[in-house]
Amino acid sequence: MWSNFFVQQDEEGRIGVAGAGQGGVKGGRGQRRVHRMSDSQEGKIKLAFFVAIIGVTLTVLGMGTEFWVELAQPKNFSGNQTCQMAHYGLWKGCVRTLWVADIDPERTSCGPAELPGELRGVSAPLCCSRLQMLLFDSFPDLNLAAAILALLSLTMMVMGSLCIAMALSKGVAFFLKPASFCFILSGVLVLLSVLIFHQSVLALLSSDHSVPLHHELSWSVACVGSAGAILIFGGFLFIVLSLPFSPWQKCLPHKNSAT
Repeated sequence: MWSNFFVQQDEEGRIGVAGAGQGGVKGGRGQRRVHRMSDSQEGKIKLAFFVAIIGVTLTVLGMGTEFWVELAQPKNFSGNQTCQMAHYGLWKGCVRTLWVADIDPERTSCGPAELPGELRGVSAPLCCSRLQMLLFDSFPDLNLAAAILALLSLTMMVMGSLCIAMALSKGVAFFLKPASFCFILSGVLVLLSVLIFHQSVLALLSSDHSVPLHHELSWSVACVGSAGAILIFGGFLFIVLSLPFSPWQKCLPHKNSAT
């Protein structure tokens, strides 16, 4: 009788220990720790974010200025001592009246825009020349698609920056992939905005042949184009940093010292 009692108690004890062991395993699975990034990885993320910030700064600088393209008449087109040229961007344009004597003698067209002269905004209701009338009538419709893409790219840059800020504050690399998607997409949208803007310039020149114009893309387009390439490069850097392994060690494995 007593032997059967002790055997039963021993079996119940084993079952309890086994149940406790399974509960501990489940509890360990439920309380899995989130892998936090190391200090070196955090430094690399900050460096890649600095590259992306350069692209964002160049994008804002280029989009906020009106030196995307310069349209210039021949400097002797009016037959007097002045000539006209225009420069505009996504939001604003200006027409300048320059003195022919200030222009380089080897230059056949009016310009450049840095020369001193009379400045008049394209949005002014009083247009006193054919060049101003042409820009004033065509400016709002030609740049609408490019402006919308530019605004979408700025939105994606803000979202990517928020993802990086959350990744650095939480110490996890989970937000690097959405950040890389946002920055790559913003760079592509910026480049598409430049291409559509250039097509709009060509459409403007082909719409009216009464005014011979020489067009030249200016420094704002250079800023925006460089920004698009930098944003795409920064997005790929975030993709590399989000990988669970080092691509350099994967492509160039270290040889064993024994061999």
